[in-house]
Amino acid sequence: MDKSACFYLGRIVSKYSFKGEVLVKLDTDDPEIYENMESVFVSLGNNLIPFFIKRCRLHKSNLLRIDFEEVKSESDADRIMRSELYLPLSMLPKLTGNKFYYHEVIGFTMIDAVHGNIGQIQSVNDSTSQALFEVQKGDKVLLIPINDEIITKVDRENQTIEVATPEGLVELYLS
Repeated sequence: MDKSACFYLGRIVSKYSFKGEVLVKLDTDDPEIYENMESVFVSLGNNLIPFFIKRCRLHKSNLLRIDFEEVKSESDADRIMRSELYLPLSMLPKLTGNKFYYHEVIGFTMIDAVHGNIGQIQSVNDSTSQALFEVQKGDKVLLIPINDEIITKVDRENQTIEVATPEGLVELYLS
């Protein structure tokens, strides 16, 4: 399985018991939908390795307590500590309305309420405190905040995102 065909689910953050159970910090708003998984892909080195799950359940708010079939001891758990977990993109819940996954909108055209077509979304930068669309317009890259107040419509059928950018933002890049 290739990482490009998967989405990041979370990271193993600690051991839970001497029998090899681990706690996974999930990267999701709905952790309960991952309670009854049968398997996940664990990133080890440059490979995604399938691991089968004996039992998994929520532990506190966004931690998942997992008992893997292949992990039977503390030393087994040490070998996968801090590893990232992935699932196939096909397992992502479908979003509707103005909600979207970052990977889903790459290539969409961004339409501003004042300026019209301001370019094509090339990527999403979520390494900053405010996630940003990176929008290519000719030889310029516009950084548009991903914010519910700015995004007015996500049109999956026509692959467009309509926005109402703050006054002066687009001019900052295109002037």
